Amino acid sequence: MTPQDDTAPPPARLADGVRFAFGTLTVLPVRVDRWDRTAARAGMLCAPLAGLVVGLCAGAAGGLLLLLGAGPLLAAVATAAVPALLTRALHLDGLADTADGLGSGKPAAEALTIMKRSDIGPFGVVTLLFVLLAQVAVFFQVYEEGGWAAGAVAAAVAHVAGRTALTLASRPSVPAARPEGLGAAVAGTVPWKSAVAVSVLVICLAGAGGYGTVGLLRGALAVAGSLVAGELLLRRCVRRFGGITGDVFGAVAEAAVTGALLVLALG
Repeated sequence: MTPQDDTAPPPARLADGVRFAFGTLTVLPVRVDRWDRTAARAGMLCAPLAGLVVGLCAGAAGGLLLLLGAGPLLAAVATAAVPALLTRALHLDGLADTADGLGSGKPAAEALTIMKRSDIGPFGVVTLLFVLLAQVAVFFQVYEEGGWAAGAVAAAVAHVAGRTALTLASRPSVPAARPEGLGAAVAGTVPWKSAVAVSVLVICLAGAGGYGTVGLLRGALAVAGSLVAGELLLRRCVRRFGGITGDVFGAVAEAAVTGALLVLALG
């Protein structure tokens, strides 16, 4: 699906952006009324809000299990599993497909064809395995050291950071690798100043939200670290494939989430 080719689309309302963000980044029953680049820009600016909802749901699942008497390991597994359910595992699927494309050693066009296949190759399987293991390990550590509140904050910070990486990935200097799909819909829609402003705001809010649980500095550093992780993968994909795709978006989000969690663990 590609954005509507409107010569002069009306300005996007906040509601349009929220619907676009939740309709494309989650499986929550939200109707996307507009699919043009103006709505895509508003949607990518609202992407961290979708991450906040996903993260809070994940933290709530883990906290509920702890309150019911489960151990931190089971709570950690639930916290890592809920985001997969709320996104229909599309981000994880994108991570696996991107890993297969990067690891194939094929030219860009052939690598993109590999990424479009429904099966998952060895690079994708191994990448999924270690990323999910890393996420579960960090949540286990956080729950064991700080309890349910620290786990909830960690989940929220990580998933907000993961979607903020998508806001940055939608800046003008990042092209689309294909003429269709989510990558083509959002590529280049978010002005640099807006992307940076959202990133700085999220870093500040993560630090404030983490105060008393994961720590003021740790929360801010977690977002900064996640954006670095997402940016490194994004640049690698742009060089390798010639731009972004929906799969690359999913991979960037998962890389950023994992990067934030690793910073929280190492802190």
